[in-house]
Amino acid sequence: MTVDVEDWFQVENFSDVIQRDHWPKYKLRISDNIRKILELFSKTDVHGTFFVLGWIAERLPKMIEEIAKCGHEIGSHGWSHRTIWNMTRSQFSDDVVNTRLLLQDITKQSILGYRAPSFSITQRTLWAMKVLSEAGYMYDSSIFPIHHDLYGIPNARLSVHKTPEGLWEIPLSVLEVGRFRIPVAGGGYFRLYPRFLTYYAIRSINRAGRPTIVFLHPWEFDPNQPYVSGVGWKKIARHRVGIARNEKKLAWLLKKIKFAPAISVLKEIQNGCCMGGL
Repeated sequence: MTVDVEDWFQVENFSDVIQRDHWPKYKLRISDNIRKILELFSKTDVHGTFFVLGWIAERLPKMIEEIAKCGHEIGSHGWSHRTIWNMTRSQFSDDVVNTRLLLQDITKQSILGYRAPSFSITQRTLWAMKVLSEAGYMYDSSIFPIHHDLYGIPNARLSVHKTPEGLWEIPLSVLEVGRFRIPVAGGGYFRLYPRFLTYYAIRSINRAGRPTIVFLHPWEFDPNQPYVSGVGWKKIARHRVGIARNEKKLAWLLKKIKFAPAISVLKEIQNGCCMGGL
């Protein structure tokens, strides 16, 4: 079970109209939404991995501290949600090193995991794996083994594996239907698909011997968040589809399937076992 800790105005979907240097002008809504997620997890005794933006952690260190105190793993989501293909190697190194140091200082945890904003480790940014390894990370969970207009490596391995750089890769989950790979269990896919389809997909992936990676965002539990103008109907639809039903859908799923933090499932795999989901 994984949560990408970013607020509603920080998504790549809106980056054309909401510039990073304007972020401080927007009201942070993330604390209430994190609280909803923590309560849902607490009710079902679920622990997960929260991949946190450094920008958020710098402003809300007590919130990150609270997440860690509740027994959840803290991972890095980079500093300011910049996609890797928009950074130089040096900029990316600074980004992941500074975020890791800040999160370790706040939580007193060793920060081992990383997830790239917008899953931006693709064929053209695989050099980032070496940088992550050099920065002290143990695993990455950024590669989506699909075709997509923004991200993805269509022929990437589906299973958790070790990369040539010595980093573990926990790829995002897809359901194989014939020769097609269908993304499931997170973000807009989780919000859009009926809950029984998500349940079926998770069980099918588990039967294939792989853990399923669920990924969520706090803003996906905030139906009252502001509308953003000037981005077009497609991006609005992609951002808002299913938000009103998301909390009930997640509550249902948490009762049906066993979940754990990414690091715990990775250790199970290293020991030759596999749990139901991340």
